Amino acid sequence: MRLKEKINDLGASKTPFVFCLNYAADDGFVYELDSLPENIAFYIDGKSYGYAEKHKTPAITKKTPVLRQNYNLQIKTLKEKIADGDIYMANLTCPTKIEIEGSLDDIFCSSTSEFRLLVKDGFVVSSPEAFVEIGGHTISTFPMKGTAVFDGEESVKKLLENPKELAEHTMTVDLLRNDLSIVASGVRVEEFRYPIIIEANGQKLIQTVSKISGELPRGFMLGDTLFALLPAGSITGTPKKKCVEILKEIEGYERGFFCGIFGYFDGEKLKSGVSIRYIEQMDEGFIYKSGGGITIESDENAEYEEMLKKVYLAF
Repeated sequence: MRLKEKINDLGASKTPFVFCLNYAADDGFVYELDSLPENIAFYIDGKSYGYAEKHKTPAITKKTPVLRQNYNLQIKTLKEKIADGDIYMANLTCPTKIEIEGSLDDIFCSSTSEFRLLVKDGFVVSSPEAFVEIGGHTISTFPMKGTAVFDGEESVKKLLENPKELAEHTMTVDLLRNDLSIVASGVRVEEFRYPIIIEANGQKLIQTVSKISGELPRGFMLGDTLFALLPAGSITGTPKKKCVEILKEIEGYERGFFCGIFGYFDGEKLKSGVSIRYIEQMDEGFIYKSGGGITIESDENAEYEEMLKKVYLAF
């Protein structure tokens, strides 16, 4: 049975399940909650599913990122696409080779992120970003755009007043509002660009978030609803279809499960997160995939530094 149809069937029968979909929405898994394989563990909404064991507190001991000039060239190419009117904003990502002390299990168990997923010997996600929440006939999404180091209330004010960050967040909210309108009516922005503070490897970060909601029609299906919204707008750009095409060409690597989604359904309510803060275990070592939103106002060096700062463990 295909992933979408399985989610539809389990949702219709109100059977609790967990799921994970990759960025391209053509791979993943869906398991009834009481038959979760031993190699998978989730933590969502304060609840744990599956088992992982911590042996030590993990740490990233070395980062080997892409060359600055290569990343800057990709940014310049995207800005040319924006200047030509092909797109308005895009979320550029890249892989960074890392060395870690510890295991994927250790990272999962040490994380304090709201959305966590472990596929043993595969990858681990420690994400602060919600994707969609569905309860009754109400659907909400929570785009997260805008990051800065927290250094008191002045740093929050500086982030909120940054014109580049405001433009990036506003375009993402507009994209997600349009996306929700595909599946829901009465779509509205309930909260716009509010700051949250998260812990990240010994330091505090500011993230700006918005909440957008709408009403799903009678007889809606969970699988149909989720797949109609993929990939998540916060990790693509606008317009989405064109951004996906351009990013595939410019990034030059497969995102895989990075920037996909995962979540669970308890029989009544569905909660899901975006698969960012992502570490993948490869034959040659570990890869951390990260990035950031690019607009016409983006400074290449600042974006490169932001991409590197996002290579961290979320304790």
